[in-house]
Amino acid sequence: QVQLVESGGGLVQAGGSLRLSCVGYGSTFDFNSMGWYRQAPGKQRDLVASISGYADSVKGRFTISRDNAKNTLYLQMNSLKPEDAAVYYCNTVTGTYSWGQGTRVTVSS
Repeated sequence: QVQLVESGGGLVQAGGSLRLSCVGYGSTFDFNSMGWYRQAPGKQRDLVASISGYADSVKGRFTISRDNAKNTLYLQMNSLKPEDAAVYYCNTVTGTYSWGQGTRVTVSS
């Protein structure tokens, strides 16, 4: 079983950038099925980026990438908007692994 540990969140001004990281411990990712999710307060957790594509709300601003040697998944987030504020998680697109603690992104306007 893979243990997922997300990091890289923080407070950023609107228009700024952050890069999130997700390290998998215990086993090698199935990178082709990995994605990034986010959950804002009071809302459901949504898939926003995967190897297959991006949600319309982040398309053109977010980029998913990976480092196989480090068993790490990344999410580069540019041109951040207040509505991007959420806790971000990584997992497979079907939620195969146990969820990590996530990393919180706060965007000030």
